[in-house]
Amino acid sequence: MQIYLVGGAVRDTLLGRTGGDRDWVVVGATPEALVAQGFLPVGKDFPVFLHPRTHEEYALARTERKTAPGYRGFAVHAAIDVTLEQDLARRDLTINAIAARAGPISADGQFDVDFEALTDPFGGQRDLQAKLLRHVTDAFREDPVRILRVARFAARFTDFTVAPETLELMREMVAAGEVDALVPERVWQELARGLMEPQPSRMFAVLRDCGALARLLPEVAALWGVPQRADYHPEIDTGIHVMMVLDMAARLQAPLPVRFACLTHDLGKATTPADILPRHIGHEMRSADLLKGLCQRLRVPTDCRDLADVVAREHGNIHRGLDISSAAALRLLERADAFRKPQRFADALLACECDARGRLGLDGQPYPQRPHWLAVLQAAQSVATEPIAKMAQEKGVQGKDIGGLVHAARVAAIHAAGLAD
Repeated sequence: MQIYLVGGAVRDTLLGRTGGDRDWVVVGATPEALVAQGFLPVGKDFPVFLHPRTHEEYALARTERKTAPGYRGFAVHAAIDVTLEQDLARRDLTINAIAARAGPISADGQFDVDFEALTDPFGGQRDLQAKLLRHVTDAFREDPVRILRVARFAARFTDFTVAPETLELMREMVAAGEVDALVPERVWQELARGLMEPQPSRMFAVLRDCGALARLLPEVAALWGVPQRADYHPEIDTGIHVMMVLDMAARLQAPLPVRFACLTHDLGKATTPADILPRHIGHEMRSADLLKGLCQRLRVPTDCRDLADVVAREHGNIHRGLDISSAAALRLLERADAFRKPQRFADALLACECDARGRLGLDGQPYPQRPHWLAVLQAAQSVATEPIAKMAQEKGVQGKDIGGLVHAARVAAIHAAGLAD
């Protein structure tokens, strides 16, 4: 029995990166042999075991054979005679198909790894140096999730490019309908990971280049070629603008819900009637409608969906927040449910800042609307509602009329703070 460290942990070590999970492959062993050494079996589809002390995953070397469309249609063969090279051959990219031999167990129960003794049958080290994302073998086409993974790696390794032959293979897979067989949960999982990478726009560039974006996110794919406002740079269409907004969100280290809101806030511009281009009147409501269908299709988590809805509907009003009345400002806070969910409102403001700064020449500019709206909310929150309600009840005021008094007091508080007319 021989144990190897494989995949991302080896790749990142060779790149000088740290962190991340470590994956191990065991060659020349049986499940019974691992169990006898204290490993705990956890795999359902193929033999995976947890180390008794470190709880890291150890998988028996295996091969895979395509049996049906999609990423679940595989027959897995794990046996004592499967070689390390055969196991590496089933992996997606050459930079992930490098193995480092594990040596004796150290005092803390982990294996010492010899990075001088690498097994690299597919030229992964060469492609690391050339900064190429290249598929290992033609078996790449058997798993459509790999299209999303390549796009995600492009967003992580921002100075890497996709090898031309790999991009062509991905196009063939899209044309064959492979991405149409992906389940929504897996699509969202990979998209969410890619959104959190250092340059998420590169993920969408790769998906667009291979044709997968139009199949997976047609609402987003439709934004390229849609003009922006007449007073904006004509060479920057809505698709390019959204990508700039998304990269600004990464630059500001925004959380996932904010990045998803940045991706989807302008969806409605793709359906703007020709007679009102490029003003995009009413695109906020159209964006919210398209967003609803997208979220249902991909089963987007509630926190991402709800924030994106607020941003889609209100980003124009938030941008104009320095010039609206106290009453209008309060109505926006109420529509955004800012009193019950102030953190979500703060996230919406961050998404709007990304939208404003995701434009040529404005990336370094301040966004005064964000602190302004936080001050507006604070002023409105300063109103003590219980005394108002108690006094109203003493005077016989009931129900909605009490709410009206609270509303009026909050408008007055915003105005008194000098935050709106």
